[in-house]
Amino acid sequence: MRREAQAETRAAVLSIAPMMGHTDRHGRYFLRRLSRCVRLYSEMIPAQAIVHGDRERLLRLHACEHPLVLQLGGAQPAELAEAARIGVAHGCDGINLNLGCPSARVGEGGFGASLMARPQQAARCVRALCAAVEVPISVKCRIGVDEQEPRREFLPFIDRLSDAGCREFIVHARKAWLQGLSPRENRSVPPLDYGLVHEVKAQRPRLAVHLNGGIRDVRQAQAALGDLDGVMIGRAAFADPWMLTQADHLWFGAQTTVRFRWGAAAPQAPLMPPSRTAVLEEMCAYAIAMYRREGIRPHVILRHCMALYRGVAGGRAFRRRLSEMMRPRRGDVEGEGVLLSSLPSLLPDACALA
Repeated sequence: MRREAQAETRAAVLSIAPMMGHTDRHGRYFLRRLSRCVRLYSEMIPAQAIVHGDRERLLRLHACEHPLVLQLGGAQPAELAEAARIGVAHGCDGINLNLGCPSARVGEGGFGASLMARPQQAARCVRALCAAVEVPISVKCRIGVDEQEPRREFLPFIDRLSDAGCREFIVHARKAWLQGLSPRENRSVPPLDYGLVHEVKAQRPRLAVHLNGGIRDVRQAQAALGDLDGVMIGRAAFADPWMLTQADHLWFGAQTTVRFRWGAAAPQAPLMPPSRTAVLEEMCAYAIAMYRREGIRPHVILRHCMALYRGVAGGRAFRRRLSEMMRPRRGDVEGEGVLLSSLPSLLPDACALA
C-alpha cells in the first residue's frame, strides 16, 4: 500500500525539468554542483528500454543526485509498472509519467502528449504505476493537445488521473500541437496559460500542482508560484546555470538537508563551491575520473558546462576555448588524451573570469 505523503521541510518544490540531452546523469551531477535542494528529473526513458534494454547503463546514478525522479515514457500499463519497479530498485526516489512530449517519434509509440488524447489509457497507466511501487507517482502533461479546449477538458482529464491514484501534476502551461508544429516550436509557439494552472489548484486544492513553461530564473519562479505546490525550470537551467546558485538561499532558505515527500532524508550534497572556477574544477576532475573508470568521453560531460560563465566578462572566450578543446582530433591514439591533458589549462583562464 502506498505510503501517505508527508509534509516537506519546505512545501513548495523548485525542480529542473526532464530534458533529453541535458538531464542525463552527468548533467544532473553538474546541477548538483550549483544547488543541493532542487528536485532533479531524469531524461525521459522509454519503459520498454528499461525492461528489455541495458538498465544498468540507463539507470546508473550518483549518490549526490537525490532527490531524483525517474521520468518514464510508455503507454502499456504492465511495462510501465515493471520499469517503475526496476527504477526504484536502482535508487530513484519517484516516478513521473511523461504525457507532454510532442515529438512525432514519441507519438508513433503512442505515448507522450499523444496519450492525453486517450485519457482512459492514460488512467490505466497511472493506476498500474501506483500499484507497482510505493514512491510518489506524478504526471507531467500539457494543458491539452490539438483541438482540445483546455478550459473545458483539462480539469476532467486531471480528475480522471487523480481517480486512478495520481496526486501530483507538473503542468506545462501550453497546448501541444501534434500536427503542424515541431517539438521546438511546441516549446514556445502555443501561448502560455498560467491562469488555468492556478485555477486547477484552486478547484482541486488537495492535489499537488506544479507550473512549468516559460520560467527563466529563480526569481520569476517565486513570482509565479502563488498558491501552487512548485515551479519547474526547463532549458533556462542550462542556458544560464549559475542562476541556480540562488535557489538554495532564495527558495529553500538556510536548509542543509531536504526531506522527500514520503519522509526519507536526502543524502547531503556537497556544499556550494564558492565560485564558477571551483565548479569547473570539480567537473574537470569528474570528467577525468569517468573517463578512467568507465571510458566516458570527457566532452559528453563538459558540454554541460558550456554556459557556466554566461554573463561574465570573458565568458564568450571561455565557451570558444571549451568548444575547441572538445572537437575530435584525428591521430589521438588514446582517443581523448589530448582533451584530458588540456583540461587543467581551462582553470587559469576561468580563474580570471570568476
